[in-house]
Amino acid sequence: MATVTEQQAGPGLFGRVSGAILGRRLATGQEQQERLSKVGGLAILAADNLSSVAYATDELLLVLVLAGAAGLAWSVPLSLSIIGLIAILVFSYRQTVKVYPQGGGAYNVAKHNLGTQAGLAAASGLLIDYVLTVAVSSAAGSAAIVAAFPGLKLYMVHIAVGAVGLLVLVNLRGVRSTGRLFTLPTLFFAGSMLLLLGGGVYRVISGDIPPSVEAQPALTPAVTGLTAFLLLRAFSSGLAAATGVEAVSNAVYLFRAPESANARTVLLWMGAVLGTLFLGVTWLAREFNIVPVADETVVSQVATAVFGIGPLYYLVQFSTLLILLLAANTAFAGFPRVASVLAKDGYLPRQLSTAGHRLVYSNGIILLAAFSAVLLVAFQARVHNLIPIYAVGVFLSFTLSQSGMVRHWLRERGSNWRTGALINGVGAVVTACALVIIAVTKFTHGGWTVILLVLLFVYLFRVIRRHYDLVARELSLDEYAPPAVPFQHTVVVPISGVHRAVLDALTYARALSSNIRAVYICTDYSQEAAIRAKWKKHVPDLPLDVVYSPYRLVIRPFLKFVDEVRGVDAHFITVVIADFVPRHWWEWSLHSQTGWLFRLALMLKKNVAVVSVHHQLPK
Repeated sequence: MATVTEQQAGPGLFGRVSGAILGRRLATGQEQQERLSKVGGLAILAADNLSSVAYATDELLLVLVLAGAAGLAWSVPLSLSIIGLIAILVFSYRQTVKVYPQGGGAYNVAKHNLGTQAGLAAASGLLIDYVLTVAVSSAAGSAAIVAAFPGLKLYMVHIAVGAVGLLVLVNLRGVRSTGRLFTLPTLFFAGSMLLLLGGGVYRVISGDIPPSVEAQPALTPAVTGLTAFLLLRAFSSGLAAATGVEAVSNAVYLFRAPESANARTVLLWMGAVLGTLFLGVTWLAREFNIVPVADETVVSQVATAVFGIGPLYYLVQFSTLLILLLAANTAFAGFPRVASVLAKDGYLPRQLSTAGHRLVYSNGIILLAAFSAVLLVAFQARVHNLIPIYAVGVFLSFTLSQSGMVRHWLRERGSNWRTGALINGVGAVVTACALVIIAVTKFTHGGWTVILLVLLFVYLFRVIRRHYDLVARELSLDEYAPPAVPFQHTVVVPISGVHRAVLDALTYARALSSNIRAVYICTDYSQEAAIRAKWKKHVPDLPLDVVYSPYRLVIRPFLKFVDEVRGVDAHFITVVIADFVPRHWWEWSLHSQTGWLFRLALMLKKNVAVVSVHHQLPK
């Protein structure tokens, strides 16, 4: 017997359309070919970190400016402390990648070393952070466009949601296509920002500071005192720059061999580039006396001070927009992977663990986009509205991941275990302190919602897992005793009239059983006589049951009839539904879909099987 493959059979209409949009379908064996180089991995997985240069300084200064010039003087020291924390995270996650090269990040580490509950909490924090990453990055990209073109201010939400939709299409095309597409924009952003920093350093050294910004601090009188709490609050806002470090450890599988070594190298590159750019922008903002304003980002103000409004300014703004879109793309690489791992463990719907058209987790990509779009609309694509709930979840996963790694080293005690325990121990302490600071300083500004969502997600994961465990127990063959063969099998055939489709269904019913019950739900009494007469003429050997429905209901009277038959005549019932198939898809809307309603309702009936007999209309 010959076997026909999918390619030999040829694609249908849907296959041709999806192929035109997403590219040709990839076979499972082509997965290795889709993996990324180090540069491609940096473009996809480190963009979240690099993009934070576009808004992390803004969030830091927004808090410090409340204390006036005295507060702004702390911008560079706080930036240095944030960069130090990022360095600790980079070296800590290099240990994680080394020990868990299969990926899964914080979820796998916490689950294996701290228990399932800790793993689910870490996964919840990661998933929430990925959704917020897409929302924040898209909103920040929209803000960059509005800063350059103020006339588009009314369309901020549309631009941000449109950017998310574009990212969905790009990511559905596959990992390698995404890496190729986004490598140049990442290098473009890094180059334009280094050009900006170089130009800014030259202006500062030469004393060529634009007069328009020299008196800026006078415009920002202090509205509060410089307190330790204010500094901690500014520190927690600036920690938006630290998000995204975990993306590499979650997606080690995306790299070419040797996967672990390449992922560890990308982590170093990411930390070095981010530290340079973040510190440079913050230092230039201080030197140029720049403070946050409502409709212009700090990067835009720095670019204006360095280059003026001209080609180089628009170059910086355009590259910033691109990297912000890429930052959202980091989440499109991480969220589906974490969701797929959870799905394989039974904590999320199984559909999230299935690779799609181009060997990516398509369902996870679409789900992430939907959640992010809802956030963008709800928060009107305002970065400052979203930032208060940002970073809480990811620092929870940071803390659990690093604590889990410490537990791993203390338990396994392999080579260099003391060094590993020290690195991850420092990471656990630092991220735990940062988590407490973020939770306390942002609690009343929306941070409480993330804490509540983490608890809700963990509960939801457990509910889904209980369902899958119940299904597994019900379907298990352990201690299974086959049921006795039923002494009688009744076939029920509901009819809407007497026509060819019904006669086809009756022919099939006769092949199943000699015990057939045809039933007509009568909602119009004036039609009963005609139906009976036509039935007697064409089906003289079978009785017809007529169920009256004075309230013109169909489903409920039919279900009651099935229950009565099951209780009297048989243990098992097969319902044979007569369907006809229209020639064109749009013709389905011209007919009632009672057969579909019957199938849905009968799903809840035990020992009832449903069969559809299709009568094809001629082409």
